[in-house]
Amino acid sequence: MKNHNRTDMNPKTESTGNALRYDFFTKYPKDAALSLDSFSHDIILGYLKELQIADARPIFFRLNPDTITDLISGMEDSLFIGLFDKVDTHLAARLLSRLSEDKTNKKLELLPEIVSREIRDFLNYRPGTAGYLMETTVTTFFGDNSVKDVLDKLRKLGDRKIVVVYVVNEEWKLLGKIPVQHIALSQPSEVLFTLMEPAPSINAMASQEEVLEVIDKEDILQVPVTDINNNLLGVIRNDALISATKEEITENLQAMFGAGREEHALSKVSFAVRKRLPWLQVNLATAFLASMVVGLFEDTIAKITVLAVFLPVVAGQSGNTGSQALAVTMRGLALKEIRISQWFKVARKEIMVGFINGVAVALTTSTIVYFWTSSLGIAIVIGISMVLSMIIAGFAGAVIPVALKAIGQDPATSSSIILTTVTDICGFLSFLGLATALSSALGIT
Repeated sequence: MKNHNRTDMNPKTESTGNALRYDFFTKYPKDAALSLDSFSHDIILGYLKELQIADARPIFFRLNPDTITDLISGMEDSLFIGLFDKVDTHLAARLLSRLSEDKTNKKLELLPEIVSREIRDFLNYRPGTAGYLMETTVTTFFGDNSVKDVLDKLRKLGDRKIVVVYVVNEEWKLLGKIPVQHIALSQPSEVLFTLMEPAPSINAMASQEEVLEVIDKEDILQVPVTDINNNLLGVIRNDALISATKEEITENLQAMFGAGREEHALSKVSFAVRKRLPWLQVNLATAFLASMVVGLFEDTIAKITVLAVFLPVVAGQSGNTGSQALAVTMRGLALKEIRISQWFKVARKEIMVGFINGVAVALTTSTIVYFWTSSLGIAIVIGISMVLSMIIAGFAGAVIPVALKAIGQDPATSSSIILTTVTDICGFLSFLGLATALSSALGIT
């Protein structure tokens, strides 16, 4: 067979071939990724370098995860930064988790700090959760891959422990599973869509007990782990679960004798005081701040004493609004449903909720206050302040935990104290400030 090399090629033919290849890569990234998967890693990297980052990214992230893992280890820093600096942090975490801890840390140091922090957050799960127990090296394929594609890949991997492969779509959402023995007995041309079966999964934040329930109920040896959007993150194997259960039993025995690091119902008084007192002192300081705001309007309260009666109403409603927003946002952060970069979207939603609820509550409150005081002015003031304070409270409830997370603090530790301060101060300012500013115009006496 004649050996063709670059010196034998017509420059015009070579140029035409490059143009056709470029069009194929840019217009059909899914097909391009499927074709490249069978190439050597050096060739794949060479093709990716020739493309613009915007064109290389959709091809790269459609490659088989095992191929991507090997490519990450061998690619230049500039290419890694280009591919990963704007990628979804869920996806980045799933891929980087396949590397060793040292390699992962080195790669994360190349990315912008906020991106790196979000990825690290997805890589770290609390002990006792499904995410903590899972292995991230899980063999996945797309539904339109053929049996031949799977068998070729499995032979290349040479891992005899793989008994199940999982089928995902282009967004990495889990579609189903296929036992390897079924694949081995199927025709090479069959596609995975026709072979896959439902795959019971568990959320990454679920407890060990929930994992055990799924494994026992479904009678399976391993269970896939997904995030809130059903994206496949990894798999928990039976041996890992048995090991973790033994560890949990040991920890429970230690906790029974007061060896735990966190406070329990029967912890020593000194331990409980040491944990609680500092935050009580902080809360006292913030309470004085709210009192100082009220003190600024001492003259107004002295002239219109009925205002003092309604101060708890405004503060209470804004506090409840903020607490609702805080609870929803913290749940989203805990379940990794939202990211730090989505703070504006979350805040905008809570502002709209605060406004609509504020108008509804303000109408009820104003009506009650009008019949109570026979003063239209006070009814209007409390209505306006109710809307303003609930909008601010919703915004604060959404932003405070996200801001604390962004600076590396635990939102659960101090969010409520900061929120209480903000809602009290804003509630008092809006109500008493409006009453002072509009007292003459509204005839408040």
